[in-house]
Amino acid sequence: MPSEGTSPRLPLTRDRVLRAAVDLADRDGLGALTMRRLGAELGVEAMSLYKHVASKEQILDGVVELIVGEIEIPSGEADWKAAMRRRAYSARGVLSRHSWAIGLLETRGSMGPAVMRYLDAILGTLRSAGFSVENAAHAGVGQDGRVAVGDADVRGGARGQQVVDGLDLGPARHALERDRHVV
Repeated sequence: MPSEGTSPRLPLTRDRVLRAAVDLADRDGLGALTMRRLGAELGVEAMSLYKHVASKEQILDGVVELIVGEIEIPSGEADWKAAMRRRAYSARGVLSRHSWAIGLLETRGSMGPAVMRYLDAILGTLRSAGFSVENAAHAGVGQDGRVAVGDADVRGGARGQQVVDGLDLGPARHALERDRHVV
């Protein structure tokens, strides 16, 4: 029971730990995110965090989920270009608030529910607009790689393939080819 004049300590939860990790990284950078420092932010010993997250890797994966969850996803509207543009502006706003997250998003390999919803919404929007599966995957990855497809019509055919072939997707191109059966 708290002594007089002090408020009860909020119980730790996975969500509270992850949000504190985002706050810490926002304020001091991703390099400052250690279990010890995070525990200090929450007023607990670092070992207490392990009841809610098994490792720092789980914290990083959870942080990616929170950040991606902040991005507005396409809602299935008829104008796919407007939907993708709105999503891109939303992503830009989120990543402006959490500039340290750009590198983290590019290096994390796990795909939690928020990341899957995000990717599914992008692919669904582009597929509904008539993109082939391959071109939807390339255009979605290209846009997230900060490659603007702009007004190019990449829904299919020779012109669409030229635009897709012209995108610098770096390692994503190989990942898409390797994982084509997943898409």
